Amino acid sequence: MPSEKILAAKQERVEELAKSFEGAATFVFASTRGLTVAQDTKMRADLRAAGVKFEIIKNTTLVRVFEKLGYEGLEDTFKGPTAVAFSENIVAPAKILAKYAEEYEPMELKGGIIDGKVASLEEIVALSKVPDPETLYTQLAYTMLFPFTKLAMLVKAVAEKKEEEGGAPAQAEAAAEPVAEAVAAEAETPAETPAE
Repeated sequence: MPSEKILAAKQERVEELAKSFEGAATFVFASTRGLTVAQDTKMRADLRAAGVKFEIIKNTTLVRVFEKLGYEGLEDTFKGPTAVAFSENIVAPAKILAKYAEEYEPMELKGGIIDGKVASLEEIVALSKVPDPETLYTQLAYTMLFPFTKLAMLVKAVAEKKEEEGGAPAQAEAAAEPVAEAVAAEAETPAETPAE
């Protein structure tokens, strides 16, 4: 039977982990057994760069920590070596670990927690495919600017046709140029990132 000192140390570890997990929007659980040192180092560097924390923790400790945080039903997930990636960024842990699980066959995802709810492996994989905010903003900006771009192209085509027919090219060009310039300036301006 473990001594009181060992039990106290284990309880302290549970408390420390529970505190460090507070505020995380997503937890992704994975098995990283079989990765080479170089692969593991590269993955950890990518996780750090994205602000994702990553730890390999004993399963018995994980069960206690997540029970303390109010999560149940993770016992089946915590079998075999378990690594935990967690972050306030809801997408980053899933996106990075899924990428490495695809690249390096020994690694596999096991499941996770998304925004306070226990998530299956399938849900973690689905989350990993969600575009990051920067990509979403770019797509939104393109969608909003497309009608103006189309209008500018149409005005320019009309001006060119009039010029070919010997009409009033100066007037057509004068009408087309401000629209084309405004659209070009709008397209070059990056979409503002909403305040978080």
